[in-house]
Parts: sequence; structure tokens; C-alpha cells
Amino acid sequence: MIRPMRPVIVAGNWKMHTTPADAGELARTIAARTRVDGVVRVLCPPYVCLAAVRDAVADTDVAVGAQDVHHEATGAFTGAISAPMLAGLATWTIVGHSERRRDACETDELIGRKVVAARGAGLRTILCVGEQLADREAGRARAVVDRQLWGCLTAVDPAALNGDDPLGFSIAYEPIWAIGTGRNARGADAAEMVAAIRTTLAAIGLADGGDGVPVLYGGSVASSNINEFMAEPSIDGALVGGASLKPDEMAAIVARAGLTAAARAAAAT
Repeated sequence: MIRPMRPVIVAGNWKMHTTPADAGELARTIAARTRVDGVVRVLCPPYVCLAAVRDAVADTDVAVGAQDVHHEATGAFTGAISAPMLAGLATWTIVGHSERRRDACETDELIGRKVVAARGAGLRTILCVGEQLADREAGRARAVVDRQLWGCLTAVDPAALNGDDPLGFSIAYEPIWAIGTGRNARGADAAEMVAAIRTTLAAIGLADGGDGVPVLYGGSVASSNINEFMAEPSIDGALVGGASLKPDEMAAIVARAGLTAAARAAAAT
């Protein structure tokens, strides 16, 4: 059964865009344009822009997240950023994004260690999973995502993921074939995969069968398709890529997410 008050989250992944000179103003504009009750908003700029964005949204309820985090707290890892280093700069982090898997050859086991490091440091963590086009066309989408979840979470203490924080741990389902390719997933396709994700979370041993874990959709999310995904009761928001750099797009996406949040609040009364 769907929990009516599972959090609704919209997280913007700015990827390798913006500089410290312009990130603050963009963050201020987005924060002002997306004030919607019931929607958790997170902005994830590049590392060098974290301080600028933190300062820009300091008087708002917009959270700041990192795009990645190292699996060790300290060490001889040139160019890496650890969870303790993010203290005071970010309260969220993304791990396992498809571009990190592709470009940095990150394995599920390594990503699982990042989950442990992030949660151990108190960072709210969004774990990304998703299949390639060849896997979907061959009917292997569910098996691939299932394998990713087991690979990332088998060594993680389920009780340490969310604990008492309903926002402590989230999943972002990102079908890789729908990111920047012009091909779009359908809402029903995403909902089917979200159901499969919850089944796997239950098998791994998460509390309440994983039903309390927010699952976001992240595959070229835009104002033109957000309604299709937010209309699915099992989907709890979106991980937004390129559209998160455009205030008009973010305003429309968060506004639609707000309708879902309002409906869940009404259902809980």
C-alpha cells in the first residue's frame, strides 16, 4: 500500500554547469520561483559552487547537495571529496549516477561503500539505478536494476539507511536510454520499475519492506513530461538534470510535484 505521506522530492543535478560567479544568482532565482508547500527541494551544483549556493539559499528551505562523495573519509585520493569535507556545505549527496558509472567506471560495490560513507556522515543520500537501452529491449531492465540494488546495498545495514529520517535515503530510477537521447520513458514504464525496486528493497531487508523509501524518476525530466510521472502514485518526485538549470522549468516541475504532495496530505487527513 502506498504511504500517503511519503516525502515528495525534486532534486536538481546541475552536473558540470555554472561557476561560483553565477551559481548563487541562479540558486536564488530557483528558490524564489519554487516555493511550493510539501515539496522538498534540493540543488546539487558542482563542488566549487557549493558555498555560493549554500549562501544564496540560506534563508530558504532549499537544501544543498553534492553530486558525488568519496567512499573514504580521508586518504591519498587526489581530486576526491569526502563526506566529512562537505560538512557545512551540503546536507545531501547523489551517489551512483549513470554518468559516474560510465565515466569513472564505478562499480556497485564501490557505490555501496559511498552509501555507507554518506549515511555515516549524516548526508541524505540519493542512490541512482537504471538500465541501458539494450537491456530494456532484451527484457533485462528489471534484472539489471535488481542486480544494481543488491550490489550496492548488500553490505549496508538496512537500519542505517533511513533510521528516523524519512529523507535519509532515496532511490532515483534513471533509465539511461532516456537521458539526453530524445527517447522518453512512459509513466507506466517508470511505475513498473519503481514497483520492482520496492520488491527488491523488501528482499534486502529495509524497514516496512522499503515502502517508506522515496523513489524518484530521473530520465530527462522536463515540464512537458513531469505530469506523466507524478500521476503515478508510487513515484515520489524527480531527479532533474538539464531542466534544473532553467528557472521556468524548475518552477513548473515543482508546481506539479506540489499537486502530488497536496493530494497525499489530503489523503492522510
